[in-house]
Amino acid sequence: MINQSLKNLSQLLASKAVSSVEMTQTFLERIRQYNPTINAYITIDEEKSLAQAKAADSLIAAGTATTLTGIPFAQKDIFCAKDWRTTCGSKMLANFIAPYDAHVIAQFNHVGAVNLGKTNMDEFAMGSSNETSYFGGVKNPWDLTRVPGGSSGGSAAAVAARLCAAATGTDTGGSIRQPASLCGFTGLKPTYGLVSRYGMIAFASSLDQAGPMAKSAEDCALMMNVMAGFDARDSTSLNHPKEDYTAKLEQPLAGLKVGLPKEYFAEGLDSDVAKVVDEAIATYQKLGAEFVDISLPNASLSIPVYYVLAPAEASSNLSRYDGVRYGHRTAQYDDLMDMYMKSRAEGFGEEVKRRILIGTYVLSAGYYDAYYLKAQQIRHLIADDFKAAFKQCDIIMGPTVPSTAFKTGEKTDDPVAMYLQDIYTIATNLAGLPGMSIPAGFSASIDGHDLPVGLQLIGNYFDEARMLNVAHAYQQVTDWHTAMPKGIE
Repeated sequence: MINQSLKNLSQLLASKAVSSVEMTQTFLERIRQYNPTINAYITIDEEKSLAQAKAADSLIAAGTATTLTGIPFAQKDIFCAKDWRTTCGSKMLANFIAPYDAHVIAQFNHVGAVNLGKTNMDEFAMGSSNETSYFGGVKNPWDLTRVPGGSSGGSAAAVAARLCAAATGTDTGGSIRQPASLCGFTGLKPTYGLVSRYGMIAFASSLDQAGPMAKSAEDCALMMNVMAGFDARDSTSLNHPKEDYTAKLEQPLAGLKVGLPKEYFAEGLDSDVAKVVDEAIATYQKLGAEFVDISLPNASLSIPVYYVLAPAEASSNLSRYDGVRYGHRTAQYDDLMDMYMKSRAEGFGEEVKRRILIGTYVLSAGYYDAYYLKAQQIRHLIADDFKAAFKQCDIIMGPTVPSTAFKTGEKTDDPVAMYLQDIYTIATNLAGLPGMSIPAGFSASIDGHDLPVGLQLIGNYFDEARMLNVAHAYQQVTDWHTAMPKGIE
């Protein structure tokens, strides 16, 4: 059951071969068995999950179920879920019980899906390794001495270890795609504004985007059918017509033009990763895809631009956590200002403090024009590079990250080295484009462990259906997406 696709799980439920309660209990048992080691979940509430499963069984019995009714999902702990503890991986919100559902949560509830729990994450989504969480780091199921990636590391580990049927994540600079690559599953960051951010705790509002994390492109397509859609409560939500993202999955790839950006195959790319990506490209050629060389000349500026803009937005968004209205409040203080300072000093971790300081600096008088405004100008140039590239090709392909999963603690003392993990993913967020990572193979065994490698696909605006088609075609002739970590049976 744990290796079945969402479509197959739906068919099992519809045929009464298994109940949602039984399916949910299977995953809850695996969470009890493996979560103490992997630390993928922050909050589990079996009573709530089983109550949802019972309600789903009633819908199935009444003949009013949809495809995802009764299927157990994990939800990243960045989404508010009514009456669930919602922490965002931070001490600041360690005891916060959400009074309402985020749009994404409400959409899953509406179709009768089951919430297995809230998954671990880098604090306020700031990190690329899931080591900044107040609730401890998450371990990569493929090698417990290595990181799963971040910030959606808990959801990533849960999908890889089969502690859920699929999961939600968010991607601000690669936080779905990078862990998808490091943990060997399929992750999609949609076009900015396609999935509502209502009730999603903000890090960088012009970059954050929710998306699906699952075993296959088909699973992601089924989740997108639920997640995508206009929401009037979110001012950044786009009124794009609803699509069936499964409708074009089976289309042939003959005549598809794929762009290979030279900047993504240059110095800094691990040789094992390059080899896997080259083999994936060869497979696509056999499927009928045509390849053209393209250039994204401003791609190298993505990281400095991102680490000006994202901290600036974070500085503004996190100013609400002051110890007054909700969140952590220090136990002892002399006056209001002292309460502000101590509450924030105690409630935020080091990486969050670092980004708040950077963001406040670049927004300050005298530096706004030199840093923030200049970064916004370069952001437009990066988006223009993609516009030019898509005049030559239908889709862009390359590595998701420059290396496989690194050791826990290996980069914690070098923030810049950590930031470079997102060198191939950040540009799509800056441009607002959709991107996804699919499993493409493994590196040469390291310390007795085969480590997953992801292939990145980047599409034009609202081109998720084509990207899912391209990914699905590859997964029909390969089985990398079905692989499971050793020892997690």
